[in-house]
Amino acid sequence: MDSGRQRHGSWTWAIVFAFAGIVSGCQSKGSVSDALDPAAIAAPGAPVTGAVAGPAQATQSLGTGSTKVTMLLPLSAPGNAGENGRKMLDATKLAMADLGSALLTVTVEDTKGDSAHASELAVKAITTGTKIVIGPVELAAAQHIAKLSGSERPPVLALADNFAGGPGVYAVRLNEADSAAAGAAGLAAKGSKKFVLLVAAGPNASVVEKRVANSLSIYGATLAVTVPYPAGDGGTKVVDDVGSLVEAPDAIIIASGDDNPAQILAALKTKGIPGKAIAVVGTNRWLEHPMEPLFESSYIATLDPTETGPIADRFKTTYNYPADANVAYAYDMVALTAGIASSAGPDGFSKQVLENRSGFRGSTGLFRFRADGSSERSMPFYQVRKGALKLVAKSTSGY
Repeated sequence: MDSGRQRHGSWTWAIVFAFAGIVSGCQSKGSVSDALDPAAIAAPGAPVTGAVAGPAQATQSLGTGSTKVTMLLPLSAPGNAGENGRKMLDATKLAMADLGSALLTVTVEDTKGDSAHASELAVKAITTGTKIVIGPVELAAAQHIAKLSGSERPPVLALADNFAGGPGVYAVRLNEADSAAAGAAGLAAKGSKKFVLLVAAGPNASVVEKRVANSLSIYGATLAVTVPYPAGDGGTKVVDDVGSLVEAPDAIIIASGDDNPAQILAALKTKGIPGKAIAVVGTNRWLEHPMEPLFESSYIATLDPTETGPIADRFKTTYNYPADANVAYAYDMVALTAGIASSAGPDGFSKQVLENRSGFRGSTGLFRFRADGSSERSMPFYQVRKGALKLVAKSTSGY
């Protein structure tokens, strides 16, 4: 057996022991499972066949294990959605080669990027014997599944962006609410007490507000006021509203959703914010836009790119293109599923296991799932300095 295969075998046994503690209820309080520790893979192992990304078949089957898994990906969707779906498929193949081939049989279904089709495939999966569903990526489909009744359905690890979660339907990706809450916690831990939240109006606004308020309460800080604002708002009015509603806040959190926060930041700058008295907290959604000079001095809690290093190196070697967050999320969920199957068998996907408070460590860092389906993550805390993210604290979280 070559050294790469030995490492992968060792990692599989590490998963068995880590999850055995969770299932038996004997895991030490406050510890974190190493089931997904990316540091356990230090070098490329055996090459993975079929590594070239391209048009995918409507249905593919990976692995020969007894645990039946359904994965829903937008493989033939146009544009970025299809590209991201194919990246996730490659990540799944890598995770299966590393950990899951003998444990799982993963049926990969093409949602085509269509929410209605994704919903149909999900309903079919959860009613025909699959033990766990990974996906869908489509937000509307994930929200639809979360509304379905039935306590006996298998769990769903939803890969949709900005999904809030639901009972038994777990939000995998870092969303803006978690990033805002962790960023607020990063400043509250340093002594800031009074916060203002500027949040893009819409269905996610109340989710962001609740998460931030809960996060601040842990540190004895308060969310003094929340000001929703309409998309495309120039910034002047919402900033003026803040001045009339609250006096001398320590920090202003801007959860801008799909919008570039630059307009609001420009309006704040005319009032000397950020400055010595008032800090600004951004979110991971800011990073979807170019790093503008107006971002300078703002704080952001987001995923640590160094966590993905071992997986990213293997992925690049195998597939000849760089890994991104889509790769990391897909790899982690297949690895998590393989870990549970190895430790507890095909029927081990219980709420007790998935919602254990110790959480898991993956290539996206430390995370855990809540009973309401939301996820909580510990992540680095950064400040924007000279157009780049500079580390302020290695870890912060909104829980």
